[in-house]
Amino acid sequence: MGDINVDKEQLVQNDGRKADSSIGKLLLDLGKIKPEDAERVLRLQKAENIRFGDAAQKLGLITEADIKQVLSLQFDYPYLQPNQGQFSKELVAAYKPFSKQVEALRALRSQLILRWFNEGYKSLAIVSATSGDGCSNLAANLAVVFSQLGEQTLLVDANLREPVQHKIFNLNESRGLSDILVGRAGLEVVKKVDSFVDLTVLGAGTVPPNPQELLSRSNFVEFMKQATAHYDVVIVDTAPAVETSDAQTVASRCEGALLTSRLNQTRLSDLTNIRDQLTLAGVQIVGAVVNDF
Repeated sequence: MGDINVDKEQLVQNDGRKADSSIGKLLLDLGKIKPEDAERVLRLQKAENIRFGDAAQKLGLITEADIKQVLSLQFDYPYLQPNQGQFSKELVAAYKPFSKQVEALRALRSQLILRWFNEGYKSLAIVSATSGDGCSNLAANLAVVFSQLGEQTLLVDANLREPVQHKIFNLNESRGLSDILVGRAGLEVVKKVDSFVDLTVLGAGTVPPNPQELLSRSNFVEFMKQATAHYDVVIVDTAPAVETSDAQTVASRCEGALLTSRLNQTRLSDLTNIRDQLTLAGVQIVGAVVNDF
């Protein structure tokens, strides 16, 4: 975390007073300092030849968290303050962007870009064996880190049995993928999440009695074609693969799957069976991760 902050501060410093003025304006716009505070900061900045942010912090007007927030805005790297937004705290990529956990997510993102998305593919199914393996949380956080990269990202909740993405992102729209597949809703239910700039989320919608049949319809194939035509990255959450064949159907529409498991919980035999089933269905296994979400 420290190295990232130092690099960004150095870049800001290299821009001189213009960059400092930008920081001051952002702090004013965010309500972190008042106009009369800015004068005090400028005097201290000039007297000690330090940066605006350092001067404001030295006067006790702002915190290190405020500096990080301003830098994130300057460098188009959106993340949320601890009490900002009504999203799930499990979105560590949004609330704890400089943690080791999120560094690992960014490393995974880089591997997926090299191994999958740079090969011309745009969609990827996240698949787990059981409901306790953290599939949905991994899908949500991966979508966030891809959007932070500036990629137009769509997260689709294709778990039509026990969906959770609408809870994670606090979606107000009750309709979603299932409603689109039965023709009761259109693409207006796909909601852009303004807090994350380049992230859009489609919830599962009404929980249907026949999820397998819905996901097997040609409507889902058509929806995925539209999604990949309009977005750079489409991450698709799926139902547990041991319990249903939904994940296999969804993954076949994406052509690729990322297997996720939980240490000391997921059975190796389950993962092996899922891998074999997906491979027989023509799905490419892009990778496998052990997560702690």
